[in-house]
Amino acid sequence: MADQVAHQRVDYIFIKTVHACTDHYYSNFYLIAPGWRTRYAPEIEGRMAMIRGVKFVGIPVRDQDVALKFYTEALGFKVITDQAFTPTQRWIELMIPGADTGLALFTPEGHEDRIGSFHSISFWSDDVFATSAGMKAKGVVFFQEPKTEFWGTSAIFEDPDGNKFVLSSRGKAK
Repeated sequence: MADQVAHQRVDYIFIKTVHACTDHYYSNFYLIAPGWRTRYAPEIEGRMAMIRGVKFVGIPVRDQDVALKFYTEALGFKVITDQAFTPTQRWIELMIPGADTGLALFTPEGHEDRIGSFHSISFWSDDVFATSAGMKAKGVVFFQEPKTEFWGTSAIFEDPDGNKFVLSSRGKAK
């Protein structure tokens, strides 16, 4: 292994085994190297644990079945977890293919007033115009049509509950 990754010490190599939205071990938490015991990352030479990313963001919804159908069929997200959580709700985690951050379709008790509002979540695509056209073909409603600004391209779409999200480019318009 050392000859394959010459720029790093072998005991600093981490192996990612499964997508970040699962409950399996992650590469940034566990050391896996031949001849070494598995160690929790903060033990390695006194380094402190730190936040490494966003696992998921929550989207409040009224009807989890309707929301699940929308996010999987219209947006193409994949189900990671769908299991009972409370007597009235399931815990539904979705992943965006090719991304590390996922979504949870869940409304915490007492937060029902958040359903149907604007959320500070911005999804990105390589081509906002083409992506929005594909989304419209699957029935997605756009609150704001795609437009190009000096900083990039964006549009605002909504889910069946009226939650609004930005769809944007990653950078400046070319």
